[in-house]
Amino acid sequence: MAVLGPGLVNVIVVLALTRWPRYARVAYGQTLSIANTPYVRLATLMGAGPLRILFRHVLPNILGAVIVVATLEFGLMVLFEAGLSFLGLGVQPPTASWGSMLSTGRNYLANAWWIATFPGMCLFTLVLAINMIGDALRDRFDPRLH
Repeated sequence: MAVLGPGLVNVIVVLALTRWPRYARVAYGQTLSIANTPYVRLATLMGAGPLRILFRHVLPNILGAVIVVATLEFGLMVLFEAGLSFLGLGVQPPTASWGSMLSTGRNYLANAWWIATFPGMCLFTLVLAINMIGDALRDRFDPRLH
């Protein structure tokens, strides 16, 4: 961010470029574990094509793990953006950001504590809600639980 400068587009680009390897690593690891299961080998021996195996056997089984990673990463992205905006390297005014609200509110903690407290509580609540939604989606899409 120090090289590209502050701004909404730069924040999105930097966070996307720095955080995509986690998705790739989880998807790759899950795919390797599913590829060695007996039913995938049996489908291959029975003549199923790669696309059929991918969409029928691999994707449904890795979807739960990828959803959990996506929701955890989304919560982290919100926190990273807030941290960058708190430091003045993220989204710039007049665009609203919880990080910039916290940065402004820290100057008034002695007299008006609510200026920093409520954006911080909202940030915490959002990240907690995203993580709980991700856990519920994992339970919904995980075929091993059905």
